Amino acid sequence: MNASEHPFAERGDIAVVGMAVRVPGANDIGTFWSNLRSGLSAIRELDADALAAAGVPESLSRRPDYVPFAAPLDGFADFDAEFFGLSPKEAAVMDPQHRQFLEVAWEAMEHAGHPPVSVGGNVGVYAGCGMGSYFYFNVCSHRDLVADTGMFLLRHTGNDKDFMSTRLSHILDLSGPSLGLQTACSTSLVAIHYAAQALNAGDCDMALAGGVTIELPQGHGYLFKENEILSPDGTCRAFDADAAGTVFGSGAGVVVLRRLSDAIADGDHIWAVLKGSAVNNDG
Repeated sequence: MNASEHPFAERGDIAVVGMAVRVPGANDIGTFWSNLRSGLSAIRELDADALAAAGVPESLSRRPDYVPFAAPLDGFADFDAEFFGLSPKEAAVMDPQHRQFLEVAWEAMEHAGHPPVSVGGNVGVYAGCGMGSYFYFNVCSHRDLVADTGMFLLRHTGNDKDFMSTRLSHILDLSGPSLGLQTACSTSLVAIHYAAQALNAGDCDMALAGGVTIELPQGHGYLFKENEILSPDGTCRAFDADAAGTVFGSGAGVVVLRRLSDAIADGDHIWAVLKGSAVNNDG
């Protein structure tokens, strides 16, 4: 079937042909979907033992305004460096956000039926990541490593968010546009918007769009302050009249996008169709 024979296909439609996630409580799309359908919250309450094990001092955890809730990502430090042609030292220096994004992007392409080893045409990458706290908390504290390797290489090649997309394109040999985007909490959605634009403009024939953020250190609660955005009780009530704040968590997600006409022609499994998108600012 071609696009003209599809009853709902319109010019400019974008197909979602692959997906992959690593989020609290789910390391794959199936589990994530099941959690959503069940209304399962992946935010965890942290008891005194867990907080102590994570290095939270009692002087902080016992404060009345301390909220002992978090949404940590299990296994965030695991990474198959050899699979991606990286040395153990390169992997150790690299921001875990970059590592997770590499693995999730590969999984998304496999899920789409277009693994990097066989994909043809120009594949674009549009993505962003959170603040690089790993660099400040873990890398900079190793003075011998800094002296031996140099701050320039440590910062730019292993940890700078501006290099995450291009690192993926280099390692997977993807020849389309490779852009790092940053719009805070809306980064992944904005990445999808610009990936769709690029596909319709002919800049690429397939695009990976998504993002990653890993809160470090993991397993810590937070201090609640009035008139800020964090939840007073560790619960997110999205789209609810009782919504009072959010809880930051960790995770990574990537979607594989193609022009709908191409996806239909190639017999791809189409999970969803994007009919349009827009980006603006409240001023």
